[in-house]
Amino acid sequence: MSSTRRTEEVVEKKKNNNNNERILRLGNYELGRTLGEGNFAKVKLAKHLHSSLPFAVKILDKSNLIQLKIADQIKREISTLKLLKHPNVVRLHEVLASKTKIYMVLEYATGGELFDKIASNGKLSEAEGRKFFQQLIDGVGYCHDKGVFHRDLKLENVLIDAKGNIKISDFGLSALPQHIGDDGLLHTTCGSPNYVAPEVLANRGYNGATSDIWSCGVILYVILTGYLPFDDRNLAVLYQKIFKGDTRIPKWLSSGARNMIKRILDPNPNTRITMAGIKNDEWFKQDYSPAVPDDDEEDTYFDDEAFSMSEMAYDGNKSPESPTLINAFQLIGMSSYLDLSGFFEKEDVSERKIRFTSNHSAKDLVARIQDIATEMGFRVQMKNRRLKATREHRGQKCVGSLSIAAEVIEISPSLYVVELRKSYGDSTVYRQLCTKLSKDLGVPMGQGQGLISIEA
Repeated sequence: MSSTRRTEEVVEKKKNNNNNERILRLGNYELGRTLGEGNFAKVKLAKHLHSSLPFAVKILDKSNLIQLKIADQIKREISTLKLLKHPNVVRLHEVLASKTKIYMVLEYATGGELFDKIASNGKLSEAEGRKFFQQLIDGVGYCHDKGVFHRDLKLENVLIDAKGNIKISDFGLSALPQHIGDDGLLHTTCGSPNYVAPEVLANRGYNGATSDIWSCGVILYVILTGYLPFDDRNLAVLYQKIFKGDTRIPKWLSSGARNMIKRILDPNPNTRITMAGIKNDEWFKQDYSPAVPDDDEEDTYFDDEAFSMSEMAYDGNKSPESPTLINAFQLIGMSSYLDLSGFFEKEDVSERKIRFTSNHSAKDLVARIQDIATEMGFRVQMKNRRLKATREHRGQKCVGSLSIAAEVIEISPSLYVVELRKSYGDSTVYRQLCTKLSKDLGVPMGQGQGLISIEA
């Protein structure tokens, strides 16, 4: 019998009222209710048939992974979790597969996300917050010792088990030693907006351990205060705050906690406190019991079928090679631009603000926008880095008329955000202007949707 047929078996179970109840059996596991569902995965509660212990089974459809170009992201997550056996990291127990699906059997953290705990109860006491932070640093430090850099640490990716201990999860954006460039740095810009380190945004290479520490500092801030240190609905303003380390540390926190936050949320990665420095800090060491890794435990079981993608059909217009990392909270997929267009496939881009990032200088960006607008017959007015362009027919607001405003905002010396906003007018003309600007600046349109569109 093939491994595929062994893996997934549907059995019938008689209920007392003589109705049939279909139960999905996956190897040695009986699948139950759905715990959560995303764009490309479903997570179900499972019970081990012999031990009766609960597990979480992440079910992934192979065809979706190929179509979304995230097969490599899943392989990366599985390969990473196989390396990690620590009390504060979610354990991957088995990877099973059928012809069409991959099943990741994971440790089940019954307490849910740390995010939900903070959202429901507000800030934690300093003692409880420090305990969580100690466990977070233990888990992240262990990952770094194994050569794994998480790169997407946030409250949503920190789970709580039945005993009240944290479990770090979601290693889909993690990096391993082979991802480090010749300069000893990582170069893929990824993470979640409020938690990402300034050097990651700067797009000049970064140390994975140092940037993870920054994210740990943001988590510490939130669990002790109940709110984010860097937050703004305007992405450009948010980036500026992060670059400057512009946050206020409440005076009602103890001096030890304030000092720890200040040393971690140092925008200069060269002077930011290290993992060793954190563990030697007097505030951190209070009631600290280091976790003991479980590296001697047996290896994770892998079904050979799990990584077999060759038999899956995919859209001929989409190559299964060179997959792009997809993460709904992944704000910054920008080497020279911010491309979130794929998340707005159903939006009418013509009616929204449009923002994109660029490494072109502010002067160059303004000049190019002005040239394109002038070529299209707009009357252009300039003031500082703001531009207003208007095109009307005989002074009347009629078909073909359009008024837009554009502003260039400096994020760092080599990174700018351009915001384009339609005041009134013809959506078709507006889209034509966006298309010309896209081609001139090399900003990808993304699935025929237009430039990145985000409502402020």
